[in-house]
Amino acid sequence: MRAFVFALCIAGFASAGPPAAFLEHTIASDLKGGYQVVAVDLNKDGKPDLLVVALGLPELAWYENPTWERHVIAGNLARMINVAPWDTDGDGIPELVLAHEFSNQAKDSPGIVSRLEHDGDPRRPWKITEIDRLPTSHRLRWADAAGNGRKVLISAPLTGPEAAGPDYRGATPLVLYKPGDWKRQVIGEENQGVTHGMAIVDWDGNGRDAILTAGFTGIHLYRLGKDGAWTRTEIAKGDPAPWPKSGSSDVAVGHLGKRRFIAAIEPWHGNQVVVYQDGKRTVIDDALTDGHTIGAADFNGDGRDQIVAGFRGAGGGVFLYSADDANGTRWSKQVLDNGGMAAAGCAVADLNGDGRLDIACIGQGTANLKWYENRGPR
Repeated sequence: MRAFVFALCIAGFASAGPPAAFLEHTIASDLKGGYQVVAVDLNKDGKPDLLVVALGLPELAWYENPTWERHVIAGNLARMINVAPWDTDGDGIPELVLAHEFSNQAKDSPGIVSRLEHDGDPRRPWKITEIDRLPTSHRLRWADAAGNGRKVLISAPLTGPEAAGPDYRGATPLVLYKPGDWKRQVIGEENQGVTHGMAIVDWDGNGRDAILTAGFTGIHLYRLGKDGAWTRTEIAKGDPAPWPKSGSSDVAVGHLGKRRFIAAIEPWHGNQVVVYQDGKRTVIDDALTDGHTIGAADFNGDGRDQIVAGFRGAGGGVFLYSADDANGTRWSKQVLDNGGMAAAGCAVADLNGDGRLDIACIGQGTANLKWYENRGPR
């Protein structure tokens, strides 16, 4: 197993905490079309394991922390694109919902949504049951939209059922499923064109999860009201270029102390890392190639979230951005991986239990899974 230390100090950090140093560990290098990694405890031992989706493999698998032994959940699957874990029966081991049979072109994408249930031992194969078919089913997340502790599954297809490239014109639905009956319910159909990114966030601090979507028409917030109706609010228009280079691609929410910001990759599979604060759009980097994943977390313990962004083009890479001041008017860039990780997806979790947040990423073109151990301040 290879290991390297990454730490890059850039001028401007004087008013912020020191940059974190990361030790790189390679877990797997045979994940053809690696697409998504989720940090979740799958064996009820208190340690986050890594659940992975690879477009080019027929098996859904997870890697057990800390040995990273691989376990197959289910096989004979095609074009898996997203998985979402949640303990729906309260036994301490999450059930899974999987989107597979995916294609960018709706006519070629049945968009199968299936749930997977363990038999008590998550290391053995799981039972798989089809829930629904919705063309281009793409992003799956769980949300406590009503604030009652009973999460529902949110599904965001990439496009509408009649859309076709390169413009992908048409209304794109956002839907939900309630565990138990698993019947599709439409949240809204106002989004137009590609909807690529989705984030779940307690936007109002009231214990009710809201949904952020990112796509050709920008970033929008969906909230479930106490009357049971959903509302949609525009947060940002995204990249101002003409369609289909308009809008946003991936989205995350962070905080600088008490100040909230939105981080985005723009446009679709774009080159820009963008920060939104108080309605202002700031491009903090435009050097990504096929940007595809973004997150925000406090990696160095200074009370300010950093932005982690990954891209898939030209060998790929993973970058970390830190605000140089409390208002986030300037940002500095730290290189975690340059050329060794064509990052399609990254996850943040304390993987070794040392009180510091680590980063796990999966590479599409590089077909690998790595975790970057945080060796910086606690």
